[in-house]
Formats: sequence, structure tokens, C-alpha cells
Amino acid sequence: MDNSLLSRLHAMQNELTFIRQDIHAHPETAMNEVRTSAMVAAKLKQWGITVTEEVGNLGVVGTLKSNTSGNRSIGLRADMDALKIIEKNDLSFVSTISGIMHACGHDGHTTMLLGAAKYLAENRD
Repeated sequence: MDNSLLSRLHAMQNELTFIRQDIHAHPETAMNEVRTSAMVAAKLKQWGITVTEEVGNLGVVGTLKSNTSGNRSIGLRADMDALKIIEKNDLSFVSTISGIMHACGHDGHTTMLLGAAKYLAENRD
């Protein structure tokens, strides 16, 4: 892998770790992802990505135009919902919502796609 790519991804590590831990600590069940949707939309906007909110109620769509001509496109999708499971661990970012946790990995999946979106926004060519 290109060293410049690795360096850029490494530079995003702290921000993405914070995002993942924040999503994990504030889980929301399916069709109740109000906080998570708002955070995802805010991050995409912060990175210069055009955002459409309330897609299918709480969905978020980011549209990023390339600086080059052509009709290339890519689709990235992540689930954001958590499960009705009691979290029993000592993580510093343990779920703050009793009986709901990200046992499914959607906190990580959402964060990975946000990382990809940020990278693509910074490298539109």
C-alpha cells in the first residue's frame, strides 16, 4: 500500500476512534437513530460532502462530486442501529443506554464508512 495513503489514514485514527466510541456509547435501535444520523450528516457536511437527510425516515445520503470529469460512481452503505442487549464490560465507552448496545458492529461499520468518505472528500481526483 502507498505510504502516503497509510500516512493519511493513520492521521485520521484519533478522530475515527473518537467517532466509533461515541457511537458505541450512545446506541440507538432501528428506526430510532436520531442522534447517530445527525452526527453522520454533520460529519459529512463538515468534510464538504452534499448531504440529503431523512431518507426513508432517518437515513443519510452523502453525495461527493469528483474534481475530474466522467461518470464514475461508488456506493457505500452502513447500518447504524444497535441491538436490545445488555452490555456487560468495562470499556471506557460502554453503552450509556440501559439494555441497548452495539453488539453487532454497526458502530465500527458506520465509522469505517465515515473514514472512507473523509478520505474520498480529501482526494476527489
